[in-house]
Amino acid sequence: MKRIFPAGLRISAAVALVVPLMSAPALAQDSKEDSCRYQGEVMSAVQDARRKRVKEENVEARILDSEPEWPEQYSKAIPQLVKHVYAQKRSDLRGVDLGAVFEEQCLANWDQIQQLRNDLQQPSN
Repeated sequence: MKRIFPAGLRISAAVALVVPLMSAPALAQDSKEDSCRYQGEVMSAVQDARRKRVKEENVEARILDSEPEWPEQYSKAIPQLVKHVYAQKRSDLRGVDLGAVFEEQCLANWDQIQQLRNDLQQPSN
């Protein structure tokens, strides 16, 4: 029996991995739509590298060398997203647009993500 959308279902884990990186003030200035779109673009770039069989250790450099159009701060998420995407089988990534799924989940969970981001910024007692 073929698994349905396995990579997309595990995308929530990637969102959780990226949240700590989202505490930067530069990201807080972006609108919800822009921020989620940029995050989706980063995820798409990582997925594209995986599809093209770029070695895991070369992905970040390859993406950054391509001069991506998202703000530089979003590139900090690349290492965590690489770990997540490269942990999955390439066959599971066929027919799935992780960038679109990531963007959709970001938009749907924006308030929760912002609350977690704010909680992470609070000094611990």
